[in-house]
Amino acid sequence: MLRLDDLALFVNTADHGSLSAAARELDVSPAVASAALKRLERQLEARLFVRSTRSLRLTPEGEQFLVHARNALDSLAEGQRQLLGGREDIAGVLQLSAPSDFGRNVLLPWLDAFQQEHPRLALRLHLSDRVADLFRQSVDIAIRYGEPEDSSLVALPLAPDNRRVLCAAPDYFARRGRPDTPEDLAGHNCLLYQLGGRVHDRWSFSEGRREQVVTVGGDRASDDADVVRRWAVAGQGLTYKSWLDVAGDVRAGRLQLALSRYRGEATPLNLICAHRAQLSKPVRLLQAFVQARCSALLAAAPWS
Repeated sequence: MLRLDDLALFVNTADHGSLSAAARELDVSPAVASAALKRLERQLEARLFVRSTRSLRLTPEGEQFLVHARNALDSLAEGQRQLLGGREDIAGVLQLSAPSDFGRNVLLPWLDAFQQEHPRLALRLHLSDRVADLFRQSVDIAIRYGEPEDSSLVALPLAPDNRRVLCAAPDYFARRGRPDTPEDLAGHNCLLYQLGGRVHDRWSFSEGRREQVVTVGGDRASDDADVVRRWAVAGQGLTYKSWLDVAGDVRAGRLQLALSRYRGEATPLNLICAHRAQLSKPVRLLQAFVQARCSALLAAAPWS
């Protein structure tokens, strides 16, 4: 009979690409982890990993068995959740990843309020604009703009109608004027966001059925979206940001909108996880909590 802890170790090792990392995750010693993996291979009469001093990779047999092991663990976890039903306690640790700007300036106070409602729930927040690898990193869920590129991931909508808006500080408009059309952006300093070496310098706008894409330029670019927003608030140039990121600044007068008769690029916000088995009660409650607050911000959006 295969042991569940051996299966869990095998799946964690495959996800992390490291036996020692899986051992740390499961709070066992490397010797115990190694013995468990050998025991599983002996029971299956198959070698699951090819090991060297510097790397660990699945064998073809390991790739094949990983699907069944993962499904078995997910099925058991789902069965346990169904038995608990409404009695499931909102406790434990929830690890989530979020974009830098939205995470720091919008999500943080929401999470404070969420924890006040559920004080036994501990949160581990990872802020980064890079897409979290939900199969390898110690993250349960991720909040991300746009649809996931990996179709195997599960995406729950938080703000499906969110869009980008063009804005700048009042001081910038006083000095440089306000653009009337997308073509006018050629004469403005546009603050650019870059990710993975790619600079996002093509901004799209639509008016009715007509869509227009313009290539913009400026003297500043950053791979941290929060830095780009801060530059805009400081009057350094125009920024093309998610409405959710700048709604507070617009409401406070730190930023003003431009080209309001045009609709910006659609930028839906989603909660993403690797498997439906991870949609626990805390995750579902957090989704509803964040979704309600996003809806309140979107109610004041310029296209609403």
